[in-house]
Amino acid sequence: MRRLISIFAIAALLSACSGKEEAKSHNDANSAPNIMAMDLEKFSWTRQPKSYAIKGDTVEIVTNPGTDLWQRTYYHFQNDNAPVLQMETEERYFSFVVKTDFSESHHRFDQCGIVMYLDSENWLKGSVEYENEEFQHLGSVVTNNGYSDWATTAIDAKVKTMWYRLSRREDDYCIECSTDGERFTQMRVCHMNRGGGKIKFGIYACSPEQSSFKAVFTDMRLTECAWKAHDGQQPD
Repeated sequence: MRRLISIFAIAALLSACSGKEEAKSHNDANSAPNIMAMDLEKFSWTRQPKSYAIKGDTVEIVTNPGTDLWQRTYYHFQNDNAPVLQMETEERYFSFVVKTDFSESHHRFDQCGIVMYLDSENWLKGSVEYENEEFQHLGSVVTNNGYSDWATTAIDAKVKTMWYRLSRREDDYCIECSTDGERFTQMRVCHMNRGGGKIKFGIYACSPEQSSFKAVFTDMRLTECAWKAHDGQQPD
């Protein structure tokens, strides 16, 4: 019954998209069926950057210096001013995919990626953060009840594009990344304390230090949940 309900619910969510089904193979286990292009008119700014452009299915954001998303942990500061472009849904099972291009990032912590921003103290994000000319941080941040964490791995500074896939199963979430948009690798599985009802999800870009760069987002897609139900050890 829950599966049947989810099918009808995702159909309602997909109505927020353009209705043009992408003609591609779904034989890969990492691919999901019923891929639909996003209608960016359904998105709205939580915080609007001073400079941006939306052209067809492409979003460009020019970051402002001193913008970030972080709450308390280790650094003890709170920074909640990064521009966020999101759409709203109550659907409990879906995946959202986007390609990011950060070729112009050049200063420490310059970043852009995927986000689910609920309020200033409850959100998650996945991105690549510039560090130096040798390496950068591919990572994710989960913030529950006003405290952030940061899980990262170092990747080559030559990487200038990255795909992300955010999947939701009720109030649990999975962030994945891909270099080709086909094969995704898990970055993070997490629980969001306030992520069980209506949510917003989308994209963000920021420059925490004295920097600015243009982040480019393309190929946004909405699909049925590609993060399948767990088939191992059952709950107690």
